[in-house]
Amino acid sequence: MRLGFIFLFLFIANSAVAGTIANGAWSPTNCGEQPSPPVIADQDVKSFNKSMDAIGDWQNKTKNFFECLVKEANVDNAIISESANRAQANNQKVVETLNATIDEAEKKLTKK
Repeated sequence: MRLGFIFLFLFIANSAVAGTIANGAWSPTNCGEQPSPPVIADQDVKSFNKSMDAIGDWQNKTKNFFECLVKEANVDNAIISESANRAQANNQKVVETLNATIDEAEKKLTKK
C-alpha cells in the first residue's frame, strides 16, 4: 500500500511540471522561451569575437532549455500512458461486469 501511495504522490507531483497543448502543438510549461541564436558579427575582429562569446552562452541556455523540454515531455508521456491504461482497465471492468450480469440473466431465464 505504501508503494502505491508513493507512486501516486510522485505521479501527482510530476504532473505539475508537465507541458501544455494549444492549437495542436505541445510546448513545455516551465522551460521559458527557446533561446534565439546570436547574430554573427562580421564588421571587425572585435565584434566577431564578441559574437563568438555569445555562441557559448547561447549553447548553454539551449542545452538547459532542451533538457527541461525533454523532462516535461517524458512526464506528459507517462501521464498520457497511465491515463490511457487506466481508462482501458476501467472499461475492462465494465465489460466483465456486463458479461457477469448477462451470464446471470441467462441462467435465470433458462431455469424458467
